[in-house]
Amino acid sequence: MSDAVLQVDNLVKHYGDVQAVRGVSFSVEEGEVFGLLGPNGAGKTTTVEILEGLRNPDGGYVRVCGFDPQVSARELKHEIGASLQSTSLPDKLRVIEALRLFAGFYKRSRDPEELLKRFGLEEKRNTFYSKLSGGQKQRLALAMALINNPRVLFFDEPTAGLDPQVRREIYDIIEELRREKKTILMTTHYIEEAERLCDRVAIVDHGKVIACGSPRELKQRSGGNTRIEVKLAKPAANGTLKNLEGVVDVREVDGTYVLHTQRPPQAIVSLVKHLESEGNELVSLEIATPSLEDVFIEMTGRRLRD
Repeated sequence: MSDAVLQVDNLVKHYGDVQAVRGVSFSVEEGEVFGLLGPNGAGKTTTVEILEGLRNPDGGYVRVCGFDPQVSARELKHEIGASLQSTSLPDKLRVIEALRLFAGFYKRSRDPEELLKRFGLEEKRNTFYSKLSGGQKQRLALAMALINNPRVLFFDEPTAGLDPQVRREIYDIIEELRREKKTILMTTHYIEEAERLCDRVAIVDHGKVIACGSPRELKQRSGGNTRIEVKLAKPAANGTLKNLEGVVDVREVDGTYVLHTQRPPQAIVSLVKHLESEGNELVSLEIATPSLEDVFIEMTGRRLRD
């Protein structure tokens, strides 16, 4: 991909006997929001830290804005901004002081006052870091990531641990950056986050990319099937649910049976009749259109957050 800002080919990273990243490959174009979606421990953060130059890879090819992070770390730092999974600043550092401090680290910088306004931190400009709420700390982290007007932004789990209202505020900020054509690589284990924010997604599991494409493309890989999740009073006999009319696939995930069908009414009627004949009962039933989680379940047999 000639205009790729990020290029990762066959990336490998070990921690002792643990292989955290196992041949990950992907590329990110200028102005694209690209998501690494996967459960905790999938290798997402390790991949991002290698791209940022914070960790050394054990194998593979990596380029960020044309730089090798391990060879040109000094040059690269002026081209990237990062909001790590956890940001920690001195308790007595004021908000405006933090922005001015970070501005001094780079050869170019944005106006801290403009960033205060943009991220809704004007009233907190003289507040100590220790007095900020979780959402305010995250907004400050995002502002610091933009202080050098970077070409590429790395957001590692940008809304982890935040309540739904604050999470939506962060979404709005990232969507604004997306409209400005900022190149963003973000990690997440939230399905709705990836679907809402990302132009393309790489689904990562056990250190490998198991699927890559736009959210729409990935959901189409489920065959356009509707998902029916059912809980039963007694376990179903092996293979019986897959033989029901209209059902094309069945997975058992944590005691819940996930049925995929292109004919929901026929599948539900057939299910009810089958349960009656087996002396079983339906405890709950939920119907949903295909999601990225369906792709993950179909490929791994487990839920994203397991």
